[in-house]
Amino acid sequence: MNPVPVKTGKSSVRIGALVPLSRPGWVEAGRHLLAGLDLAVGEVNGAGGICGKPIELIVRDTAADPRKAADAVDELAGMGVAALAGEYHSVVARAAAARADALGLPFLCASAVLDALTEQPADWVARLAPAQSHGWRIYADFLIGAGHRRIAVATQPSVYWASGTRILRDHLASRGGSVVELDTRTLAAEALCEELVEHRATALLLLVGYPEPAASLVRAVRGDPRLAHVLIGAPAGQPEFAEWIALLGSDGAAIPFLRYLPEHLGDFGVRVEASLRERLNEAPSFVAFEGYDTLLVLAELLRRDAAPSADGWSQVTVEGTRGKIAFSRQPGISTWQWAWPPVQVADRDPHVHDRFRVLHVG
Repeated sequence: MNPVPVKTGKSSVRIGALVPLSRPGWVEAGRHLLAGLDLAVGEVNGAGGICGKPIELIVRDTAADPRKAADAVDELAGMGVAALAGEYHSVVARAAAARADALGLPFLCASAVLDALTEQPADWVARLAPAQSHGWRIYADFLIGAGHRRIAVATQPSVYWASGTRILRDHLASRGGSVVELDTRTLAAEALCEELVEHRATALLLLVGYPEPAASLVRAVRGDPRLAHVLIGAPAGQPEFAEWIALLGSDGAAIPFLRYLPEHLGDFGVRVEASLRERLNEAPSFVAFEGYDTLLVLAELLRRDAAPSADGWSQVTVEGTRGKIAFSRQPGISTWQWAWPPVQVADRDPHVHDRFRVLHVG
């Protein structure tokens, strides 16, 4: 399809931002994502903007609602945005990506990881976060390396959770591991603990919503002396945010999760981290860095061409906060993809909760 006409106006270049800022969306993730976008907008504008025009960021709250996200894409396209940025929830990003590609509107997905972000190969959609199959295989490698081969996963119905379970099962099976699925629709927290004992699981992965039932499951397992040896994991990244430890206290520490940061930031990343920390009044999550890098990439894309072509992603190379960003086509991935951002498995230190320990690097 022909791209939508770009109306940058006389004085600004408009970029639409899709961000979860209200429940049931993960509001804290949305706040960090928007902080990164906003910081980069200010810095790009301070350096002259895009071809002399400042960026105007137009924000829409998706509230983790796919229909709301698709409607926002239509609205923003009608307002003449030059490109779209953002979104955290994979299922929501799918709806936005499909609509943006149909309209011929460049969309750089910052955080969502679902491999099948679009049903068909998409020319107008690119992704900054790693594909789920890439990151979750690294997580499975961590589990095997730590001696865990009998894995239980607590699940809820979702394309995202189902995809994660399949990736883990396939990858662990090839290394002598097994996965048993425990459906939280039929198992309360106490009953799930009984299942863990029966199956002799050594690790429980939380593939469920937050704060509930994730928080109740953590408390139940931590409170059951029969399960003192069981590792609790959260590959989707919930413990990254301060809200997690504020809710769970010591029970929320030592729960490994995936985060998309290098072991050590370079000078550029350190500078941006300090600015994000000041803006957020707390340590920035990897999602804040994703927001910042997303805006940098879109600024470079639009500097090259105010109305980018369908293959414009392949022409963009940007030095981001976490490394050099470039896009390519990857097997099994329907969008243009940065292959790959840094991936680490980390947890919160049980003795100092605001300190992270890097347990494994992919």
